[in-house]
Amino acid sequence: MTPFGLTHALVIVTIILVTGICVQQGRRGGLWPRAFLAFLCLTVYPLNQMTLGTLDFELPLENILPFHLCDFAALTAGFALLTRHSLLCELTYCWGLAGTLQGLITPNLPYPFPHPVFWSFFIHHGVVVIVALYLPLAMGWKPGPGVVPRVLLWNQIYFFSALATNTALGTNYGFLSRKPDSATLLDHLGEWPVYLLSLQVLAAVLMTLLLLPFRKSINIWRSS
Repeated sequence: MTPFGLTHALVIVTIILVTGICVQQGRRGGLWPRAFLAFLCLTVYPLNQMTLGTLDFELPLENILPFHLCDFAALTAGFALLTRHSLLCELTYCWGLAGTLQGLITPNLPYPFPHPVFWSFFIHHGVVVIVALYLPLAMGWKPGPGVVPRVLLWNQIYFFSALATNTALGTNYGFLSRKPDSATLLDHLGEWPVYLLSLQVLAAVLMTLLLLPFRKSINIWRSS
């Protein structure tokens, strides 16, 4: 797929329109957007596996085990919609808009429309971003006090878990072992391992900025 081409632009526009429809219906009290989005989030992994099964070559391990950040974000998003659990909502909001959104903007996707992997990729990433916006805009969710250090702590938990998994299995979860083949934001953050530190700093800045709109109602830095 050609990034920033017509197909890519149409996909982004479609995701924006779906977001608007879901938020509008959610604000009116409709239950179907919440149920529909939760269903997609919790079934996107088997959907990905079915579509990857259409490929006629052996898949790398990181395409089989769900250990990418977007895989976790899909799970937190699905259960956040069902439970409204504060931490799940916080992680979905931050991981979705600071992380998964980057996958939509600069997709690491060698398969063009209408390949099944094309559809599963954008459904996966699109639904996480939609839920990240649906939580505050339709469900009225707000993070709890001390959200910034809490989210940054979970970033570190994922970061070091992914590094350890990559070292043990030779995988590339989180693109922490090497940059993706396609052009992404990582290309501007230095070479490995320098970009690992740059990525951590950038993620912390982006997530802090995303949480600043809530600072008037809660103390986003301290829990008391």
